[in-house]
Amino acid sequence: MAVCCAFLLCVGIMTAGPGAAANTDWEHFLRRHVHADGRVIDDGAGGISHSEGQGIGMLLAVHFRDRDTFDRLWQWTRKNLMVRDDGLLAWRWSPPGGVTDRNNATDGDIFVAWALMRAGARWGSRDYLDAGVSLAHTVREKLVRRTARGVALLPGVEGFEQNGILVLNLSYWVFPAFAEFSRTERSPIWAELIQNGYRLLAEARFGRWGLPPDWLRQDAALSLPDDREARFGYDAVRIPLYLLWGGAGGDAIQPFRSFWAYFAGASFLPGWTNLKDDSVDSHDALKGVRAIAAVAGANPKLDRVLLPELDQSQPYYSDVLLLLVKMMLWERAGR
Repeated sequence: MAVCCAFLLCVGIMTAGPGAAANTDWEHFLRRHVHADGRVIDDGAGGISHSEGQGIGMLLAVHFRDRDTFDRLWQWTRKNLMVRDDGLLAWRWSPPGGVTDRNNATDGDIFVAWALMRAGARWGSRDYLDAGVSLAHTVREKLVRRTARGVALLPGVEGFEQNGILVLNLSYWVFPAFAEFSRTERSPIWAELIQNGYRLLAEARFGRWGLPPDWLRQDAALSLPDDREARFGYDAVRIPLYLLWGGAGGDAIQPFRSFWAYFAGASFLPGWTNLKDDSVDSHDALKGVRAIAAVAGANPKLDRVLLPELDQSQPYYSDVLLLLVKMMLWERAGR
């Protein structure tokens, strides 16, 4: 706990719980990142919208029992991103008004399906539930591959497999969603994905701290792709959050804990590390990344983690990471 407490003190953490502070966070998120028509705006990526943002926004709306916002987000998503023939979502929509990449992003499809399933359960809507089950089924049919290393999840339909070689993104293994899919969509594939995700993470350890990369090449062996930056960074920082949310701990969390603990006495927390030369970002990590570092350092005593409220200083991605960390903590506390 010494590492966690040092981290908390150095960033001036305030208590944030599921009551008034939580409502303030949600109101802040809506004010800054959600357009009146139901479009979630990523201000850190030029004001685009994407399937991940829509799905996370919908999931948060269910959590905060905001059905009006959920409906607006879902209707915008259906109208603007459900333009593919295979039932998956186009991943990127750019202003002034159109899809600019029709490929899907699998984590976006997963979040939308998860949110719909939860909405169906919370508000007794068969339409939501059926839409969520249908989308999860499509993900399973179109994006899961059986390999010599077990089942794998493609990051998108196009561009991630060639001649038996896969490019994977282990941050797309949203373990708590897979657990719910297993109960609701009722396929053994989801449990297989969970177990193989654990196995891949146990093996895909690179650099000084033994961390997983943002992007991973799977062939006869696991390696760092030559055409992408060899970093534990923007994508992979989400992995410990999903592991903890899915109930994992111990050895699975240790590499992340070790990395962030190394910088406990420093004036900043790096947002990434290069897995080939162990260099690190010279800029301070986003508050959302700091929140993930805090829970990784506090595990298993997660009830002792205190986190800040959202503020004007952080972009979309930081705010969603911080809200997802809080959501995970509230759910684990049974709130």
